[in-house]
Amino acid sequence: MTTRAPAGYEADQRRDDLSAYARYLSAMDASMRQKVALTAAHLLCEGRVADMGMGSGQGSAALAQLYPRLEVIGVDIDPTVVELARRAHQQPNLGFQLGDIATTVFPPESLDGVFDSSVLHHVTSYGGYRHANAAEALAAQVEQLSPGGVLVVRDFVDPGPEAVFLDVPAEDGDDGRDPRSASTAALLERFAGEFRSLSPEPGFPLARAPREPSGALPAPRPGWRRYRLAHKHAVEFVLRKNYRADWEAEVKEEYTYFSQAQFEALFARLGLRVLSSTPLRNPWIVRNRFVGRFELRDTTGACLPYPPTNYLIVGEKVKAGQGVAFRLAPAEGARQFLRIEHHQDRATGQVFDLAARPHPTLDIVPFFFAGETAYVLARTSYPRPIARACREETPPLDGSGPADYLAEPIAVVQTEFPVGHTVEHALERAAGVRAAAIQRMIPGTTYYPSPGGILEEVRSMLVEVEPTYVNAPSENVSGFGTSGRIRAIEARQLLRAAQVGGLPDARLELNVYDLLARFGLPFGPWIGDEIPLAATGAGAAGVAGGAGAGDDDGGVAAVPPTSLAALLGRPSRRRFSRVDPSASAGFLEVRRARFEELTADGGVVAARELEYVVPRPLGVLTVSTALLARAPSGEVVLGVDDHDLPAAQSFSGDSGILVAPAWRLPRSVSALSAAEAFVRERLQAEYGVRVGAAVELGGAYRPSAGLTPELVQPLAFVVTAAPASAGAPASAAAVPDLAPGSDAARRLSWVPLIELVAGRERLPDGHLRVAALRAAHALGLAIAPQHPR
Repeated sequence: MTTRAPAGYEADQRRDDLSAYARYLSAMDASMRQKVALTAAHLLCEGRVADMGMGSGQGSAALAQLYPRLEVIGVDIDPTVVELARRAHQQPNLGFQLGDIATTVFPPESLDGVFDSSVLHHVTSYGGYRHANAAEALAAQVEQLSPGGVLVVRDFVDPGPEAVFLDVPAEDGDDGRDPRSASTAALLERFAGEFRSLSPEPGFPLARAPREPSGALPAPRPGWRRYRLAHKHAVEFVLRKNYRADWEAEVKEEYTYFSQAQFEALFARLGLRVLSSTPLRNPWIVRNRFVGRFELRDTTGACLPYPPTNYLIVGEKVKAGQGVAFRLAPAEGARQFLRIEHHQDRATGQVFDLAARPHPTLDIVPFFFAGETAYVLARTSYPRPIARACREETPPLDGSGPADYLAEPIAVVQTEFPVGHTVEHALERAAGVRAAAIQRMIPGTTYYPSPGGILEEVRSMLVEVEPTYVNAPSENVSGFGTSGRIRAIEARQLLRAAQVGGLPDARLELNVYDLLARFGLPFGPWIGDEIPLAATGAGAAGVAGGAGAGDDDGGVAAVPPTSLAALLGRPSRRRFSRVDPSASAGFLEVRRARFEELTADGGVVAARELEYVVPRPLGVLTVSTALLARAPSGEVVLGVDDHDLPAAQSFSGDSGILVAPAWRLPRSVSALSAAEAFVRERLQAEYGVRVGAAVELGGAYRPSAGLTPELVQPLAFVVTAAPASAGAPASAAAVPDLAPGSDAARRLSWVPLIELVAGRERLPDGHLRVAALRAAHALGLAIAPQHPR
């Protein structure tokens, strides 16, 4: 559907007007918001971008309206569609062009970005279902990209041909063939005979399965039928089962044509570095069309996760002969870089292992303002091959593919030179910013990225510089074929990328939040899943991309709040002593591997041996939590654990540290639904807390990509029952909502969320800082400025 902005909007909007951005984005429907957000999150919002197969032109117009520095050209093969779009959307930085997206439309290397949103499956479906058509179209588009340009594809992903069982209702309609009135089961049987209806031999094999339970396979629900079919065909059906009004048109199309691995391999062959490869699950579709509407199981009876509603892959074009990916090989050298320390808790006797680098680092975050918009200079496409390690042992919960090149701050090793001199020298070398262009330096954030196992303190310096829209190669400091590029990126752009999994580096995200909060600038609209935090007592049901809702969908808990000042005012503690390695059970392991950077044709352009740390008994995946409730006044509070860790004592002399509850996952937990269930059980057992709704709190992040392959998925939980705050007497009997016999060993303090954000500089736990800032962003809490503009 094509819509226009409100009358007079174009005349009223000023360049880089933040309130205009928020108004315009909020007026879009959820589907268009996600499309625009996913596009923008991976573009620089400058340069020339083609929106391939733009249809009504609404998405092209939205991009042009939101990003005035971007020149957007919508492309479509239908001349009538192009003419209608030209009439409906008229903006100075927007154009529409007639062209076939599967062929060359623009001169070679003339585009900075290409976006394909749900269009490539039309190229295959109306081209004889020939999947190679998509590959050829992408090859033509890559030729039109300039080096450093970005290709963004949002479409569907083939889960594979393996057999599955699909259970669907048989009594939610009739047994007829009219798709508007047929039951889901009857519609599936019709679909099996007419899928890919333009083919000479449409349809696919479908067999009704017995209702009787078999082994681990339970009987289907009453009134439901079970079918055996290929996983691909099951996904094709559930993705379109609600589009009944246009059923005859829907069955002509084949949504899925490449698997995720095929997409990634194709991008590499085309000379693209994969920056993101992520299955997407639209929360509204999952809640309203998947949950309780079907069940998907493998042939052993195990529940399968809900299929992605879309898939996103982003690639950056590189020059011929440059690296596009990494592979691991055995190391030849001995371990010599990382060290492991051992600290014993005097109270419990438990020994903690900590991994440490030999030198501290400083993150430098240059920034400038253009009107009310903040820009930061960041290092993009920087090689971080350690992120690829351990993927086979513990693949990411969200199914994302390897991203070997990351965006991150400009990092330097701290030496004996003064910090100011270090910053000046680094900025001139890395970004070409001379000392005379530096307007002021503001000491930034200091925190511990992952204090449970890493002895690392990250410090940063915010540096205001003269406006410079730099986009230049960085000096080679990585030891690989590239050290990325230094680029000026709109600050909120980076936050949007983090919300959709496009910015896995937590350091850059935290510095951007800190920058915006210091100057009282809005974080921008939250484009991730909404947190259903109702008033106390109101119901709150939801899912986190898994196969079921929370175990307690009661009202939001009302808990007594504790001020951040009161928690930080508690006496200092020192619970740990250094011990010999012989006292350790060997929880952490330092590994060394050879990382080879590969070109598009598989040649090795560079190689280095690197060390990284992993936990021996567990996987490299962590779940951190934002436990949200309300104070009796209605104020939003976050559950915080006043914990003791040796990393905190090593840096501050005080072992006490406020943390967000977080757990390393066992290797057996490989799906988001299983991780959510694991965390629910731990919350009940360790804290006596029950939770209802859960949502993914933005994309997964890497706390220290140069030291460990650890990947952290933050989840926001709505708390439905909790014991009294830490330090107060509590028991299961005193809290009727708790399960009888609850004997939680630890208690949480419930701190007003706005206090945590305002006092973020006093929250050294990186996981807590990410949880608090993202939760405040998602809930739209306003932040008072610390520094005037």
